[in-house]
Amino acid sequence: MVCRGVRGATTVERDDREAVLRATRELLALMIRLNDIDGRDVASAVFTTTPDIHSVFPALAGRQLGWIDVPLLCGHEMDVTGALPLCIRILVHWNTEKSQQAIQHVYLREAKALRPDKTLMLGDLDMAELNDWIDEQLDRWRQRQ
Repeated sequence: MVCRGVRGATTVERDDREAVLRATRELLALMIRLNDIDGRDVASAVFTTTPDIHSVFPALAGRQLGWIDVPLLCGHEMDVTGALPLCIRILVHWNTEKSQQAIQHVYLREAKALRPDKTLMLGDLDMAELNDWIDEQLDRWRQRQ
C-alpha cells in the first residue's frame, strides 16, 4: 500500500460560513465517494482557501463527514494576482492500492478552470443520494456534539 494524493477544488459565491461548509462537504464527499476512500486509510488532509475566505475553517466539513481522528490542517493559498477568487482546495493523503492514474480528482464550479483536463462528468452520479449521505454524516456529527 502506498500513500497517494487526491486533489479537489471548488468555489463559493461569497464568504459565508454555511456556504463554505456546504461547498466543502460536497467537494470532500465527492472525493470520498468517487475514490472509495475509507477514512481509516487517510493519513491527513490539507484544506486551503484563497485569502478572501475567512468565515470558517473548511476542515470542519471533514469533521462533519466523520473524519474525527484524521489529522486535518487549514491554510491560505498564496495571494497571486489574477488567481481564481473564493476558492477552496483539498489535498487528501490516502493509503491505497490504487494507481496514480486510477485516482479521480474533483474540480467543481468555477474551479473547473484550474484543471480542465481533470474535470469529471458527474452526470451518472446521483447527487440526491450524495446529499442524503452528507446529511446522514452531519446528523451523526451533531449527535456527538
